[in-house]
Amino acid sequence: MLNQKEIFETINMIEKENLDIRTITMGISLLDCVSSDVDTVCKKVYDKITKKAENLVKTGEDIEKEYGIPIINKRISVTPVSLIGQGFLPSDFVKIAKTLDRAALDTGVNFIGGFSSLVQKGFTVGDTSLIDAIPEALATTNKVCSSVNVGSTKAGINMDAVKKMGEIIKETAQKTKDSDGFGCAKLVVFANAVEDNPFMAGAFHGVGEAECVINVGVSGPGVVKCALEKVKGEKFEVVADTIKKTAFKITRMGNLVAKEASRRLNVPYGIVDLSLAPTPAVGDSVAYILEEMGLEKCGTHGTTAALALLNDAVKKGGIFAASNVGGLSGAFIPVSEDAGMISAAMDGSLSLEKLEAMTCVCSVGLDMIVVPGDTSASTISAIIADEAAIGMINNKTTAVRVIPAPGKKVGDVVEFGGLLGTGPVMKVSNLSSEEFINRGGRIPAPIHSLRN
Repeated sequence: MLNQKEIFETINMIEKENLDIRTITMGISLLDCVSSDVDTVCKKVYDKITKKAENLVKTGEDIEKEYGIPIINKRISVTPVSLIGQGFLPSDFVKIAKTLDRAALDTGVNFIGGFSSLVQKGFTVGDTSLIDAIPEALATTNKVCSSVNVGSTKAGINMDAVKKMGEIIKETAQKTKDSDGFGCAKLVVFANAVEDNPFMAGAFHGVGEAECVINVGVSGPGVVKCALEKVKGEKFEVVADTIKKTAFKITRMGNLVAKEASRRLNVPYGIVDLSLAPTPAVGDSVAYILEEMGLEKCGTHGTTAALALLNDAVKKGGIFAASNVGGLSGAFIPVSEDAGMISAAMDGSLSLEKLEAMTCVCSVGLDMIVVPGDTSASTISAIIADEAAIGMINNKTTAVRVIPAPGKKVGDVVEFGGLLGTGPVMKVSNLSSEEFINRGGRIPAPIHSLRN
């Protein structure tokens, strides 16, 4: 039972410290929607999604009102679409993407993820067609998100896929140039992608998942920062303990929402993702947490160590507050979505190279990073390869969501609005990686992949 002190503490976290539930995401299997006819697939997909998720948004809103807990997004993730479209042409996959978009619109959700392909070891015909369809699909839909897994610890890195995705990102940016390449904000390239991630743009409903599940993603960087303000000057053991206790409180709220949504929708409870997901709101920033530990600015020396402490403490604290933990679970560092990261990038404290080092110790990877519009496809592919290597060697999920903003150069700023925030254009190396990327083939899996 909650005591009066805990109740008032929670109210304060919500009202003054930006505590919220970032998302309730319903995962839906589309494996039974397979057909050799694309129109039949589209009908099955639309009918199933709109039936399963017809009460998702209303349920989320009801929980918000009854418990006073802000739930920022209601989302859907589906089976990687390449799996239900083997043999289809790119134009067929675009048609499926538009069907997903219509289903998302009619159910009222914010985003739908799963226009995805898993090619860590090679391509099927369906994978190739879906990947070729990504630029057009993201340019002609509003709510559809896409992801491609190009590597894993067990399989190594599919460098042909890495090269292809650099080209796809460039093409997507051009097709959405009127919105500064916004289509790329809905596209993630993964290594070691997980099957139960509730966060966009990388969410998909894995083949090992149940028919339909509810996954919840929590937030709360502002709450952690406020907690650390009370232990200024204390040793790191105290800092870690404070973060653990705070993460427990944040996750307990997520667990409550997940169980309640599961009960009301009569859908199994999947997982709570422990990730600290920032917003552009001042105070709701992972960067500010790191600075509260004693760094003058996020990006200076010591940033990686501070982030490692934060990520580990969040996991340790959150794991005791939820019966089912999964997803990515840690600390996100999306540049354009984090007020502190935006500030650090704008004044030059935070570089692409430092962000890459930080991704070795936190959730996901290089996220929501805007680069000059003339950045070559091979350079983007090389950035993806570096992140995939970090994921492969360290047996962790890494990803790249990079936006080559057409016509923009270093120092410019791109406004995405909402949770996607403000993207300062960051510098990339002018040196070429083209010969390296053009080799193709597959980087073999590391020796520790043979542990079984």
